[in-house]
Amino acid sequence: MKAFLKNYRQSPRKVRLVADLLKGKRVADGFVQLSALPKRATLPMQKLLASAVANAKQKGITEENLFIQNITVDKGIVLKRSMPRARGSASRINKRTSHITVTLIEKASEKKVKATKAQKAIKKESTPKVKKTVKAQAAK
Repeated sequence: MKAFLKNYRQSPRKVRLVADLLKGKRVADGFVQLSALPKRATLPMQKLLASAVANAKQKGITEENLFIQNITVDKGIVLKRSMPRARGSASRINKRTSHITVTLIEKASEKKVKATKAQKAIKKESTPKVKKTVKAQAAK
């Protein structure tokens, strides 16, 4: 599941500081971390993450199984402005923008994985015994 934020008016370098903290974490942990972080990019990042979760729910995936697989922050368009300087010259000011992409992945929780492995082991053990008893009953 993906979500995009295009032309966010903040430098990619500053937004990457927030994005790098979230990679590989659970979605719930990501929301907690974003709420405690004192950066300007946290609110748009929370909204983007909520959008990605909503996209996942549309496909029928529960939020507990979602992990942040990747967050990429790419360079967007650069608005060029000028600042008047001495003797009639001008300096350029670059107003940078960012393109942010969030990719979520579904992973089964560890408890469920252990439970399913235990169930498979029980099925493997019980299956030959059932076959032997059925064969023994058929022989009689």
